[in-house]
Amino acid sequence: MDEPKDGTQETQEPRNEASTPEDLAALKAQLDEEQKAKSALEQAVAERDAKLTGLETALSEAKQSSEASAADLVAVKEARDQAVSKYLDIAKALNPTVPEGIIVGGTIAEIDASIEKGKALVSSVKQSLESEASAAKVPAGAPTRGTISLEGMSPRDKIAAGIQQKGGT
Repeated sequence: MDEPKDGTQETQEPRNEASTPEDLAALKAQLDEEQKAKSALEQAVAERDAKLTGLETALSEAKQSSEASAADLVAVKEARDQAVSKYLDIAKALNPTVPEGIIVGGTIAEIDASIEKGKALVSSVKQSLESEASAAKVPAGAPTRGTISLEGMSPRDKIAAGIQQKGGT
């Protein structure tokens, strides 16, 4: 065998000494502590597993609730779109003086705003046409008939004009 460098010799054989009661009591106390620690760890793991199961259940319920809410939201949006479409049709029917192309919108507020703009446009056009019509006023009815001037007519044209006045052909 090699000797250690410091000059001492170590024994390679294991010790087979008998345990003393103090050693046994210390080992028993250490075993009890380790069993208590093991029990505490097992309890902590069980609590963690129970909490994890509860969280997984809550997550699953939240997902189901979220999916149901999404489906409800889609249904509400479809119902709103149908209501807005019907409102648009009714607005066009109730405002026949406003051209259909002017009444547009994706919401009730937009439709109402386009109706107001259309009414303002129609009112402006009416006022413009009325002012033009009053400026170029033509008297109602046909002008009075005067006598036909016979000057410069040939005798044949004079006879034709006379027959025409009396209703002849």
